[in-house]
Amino acid sequence: MMETVRNRHATPLILLLKMTLIMLALLAGAGCAREPETPLRVGTNVWPGYEPLYLARELGYYPPGSVKLVEYSSASEVIRAFRNGAVDAAALTLDEVLLLAETISDLSVVLVLDFSHGADVILAQPALSSLRDLKGKRVGLETTALGAYVLTRALQSVNMTPNDVRTVSLEVFEHERAFKERRVDAVVTFEPVRTRLLAAGARQLFDSSRIPGEIVDVLVVRRTLSAKHGTEISRLVQGWFRALDFIRKDRSRAASLMAQRERLSADEFLKVLQGLRLPDVEENRSMLAGPAPAIIPTSQKLGQVMLANRLIERPPEVKGLFDGSFVKGARP
Repeated sequence: MMETVRNRHATPLILLLKMTLIMLALLAGAGCAREPETPLRVGTNVWPGYEPLYLARELGYYPPGSVKLVEYSSASEVIRAFRNGAVDAAALTLDEVLLLAETISDLSVVLVLDFSHGADVILAQPALSSLRDLKGKRVGLETTALGAYVLTRALQSVNMTPNDVRTVSLEVFEHERAFKERRVDAVVTFEPVRTRLLAAGARQLFDSSRIPGEIVDVLVVRRTLSAKHGTEISRLVQGWFRALDFIRKDRSRAASLMAQRERLSADEFLKVLQGLRLPDVEENRSMLAGPAPAIIPTSQKLGQVMLANRLIERPPEVKGLFDGSFVKGARP
């Protein structure tokens, strides 16, 4: 009788012990499981050349949770966010990347987004008819390398320098209002502000088609994050090329989708695209991959102009700046 009682009380204890061991094993397994993916945070500002990123999101080309597009009101804010680690990647002009490279050593350009071929401009009040008329006038521009670069290159064409004008610092969201209120005589700006100001009577004095190949938009990441976010970067790059393919096959529908964020009509957006060149996967491979990436001479020339005009303090090291591995593995 004593033995029977002892066994009857022991059984619940054994079950409790087994359950405890099972729970410990499950907890241990959960601790060893792979952490959930964190999305690649990509900083952009409003610019037609970046719209295929958003088109890819709209069309579901990014797997859920892999990419998070973060829109800022200006390139200046994108640069600040990238410096501070608020985003992992940024869509910027190449001159802005060279400016960043002065203080950040682990940058990698992984994708060439577009070439501006008329979409960046200098617009003036109707009474001004030439770049020479800007002498002594107020010229508004964003305080990034791009605004200063476009102004410098434009004035060089008429043997002038930025010292010949009065520059006024304006974030891009201020360009349209400042111009219409005549707080500036001219503005260094870009699409979609260009289209809206031209419709309001502005006179175009200069555009980026006069400096072909010099204004390039790229996607930049920190090299130290490439390994951590390699899968997400690959998905972003592949989604970009799928979006370009969609634009090629159904230009009208693509324009209607992309125009909304730019506050333009679909027809206006189609005209804007004429001022851009969006390189495909093969051209990206030529630009970024192989023993002699084609973008290096462009970057060196850009760096020389920036150095000569004191936009940077020392010649940039461009040879280690480009990573073609992601476009090399992308499908057309």
